[in-house]
Amino acid sequence: MVDAVKLAFGRVLRRARKRAGLSQEDLGLESGVARNFISLIELGRNQPALETLFRLSDALDTLPSRLLAEVEAELRHVRRSRRRV
Repeated sequence: MVDAVKLAFGRVLRRARKRAGLSQEDLGLESGVARNFISLIELGRNQPALETLFRLSDALDTLPSRLLAEVEAELRHVRRSRRRV
């Protein structure tokens, strides 16, 4: 389950970053989070601490709760897709 959450958060973060028209470098500069850490989050290899989640969401001009709601939706979608197979 932990890996699924990390992967889902990574996909959500990437989509939010692209919607905002930011590169990983731009997001890093805006949030104070290292670009390579953002890359690892988007790849599902790392997950952000709570403070980092708030910094990323602020840089993306969204609420942390919105990002988490999108992660929940992503996980539901993945679970439904697996049941169909």
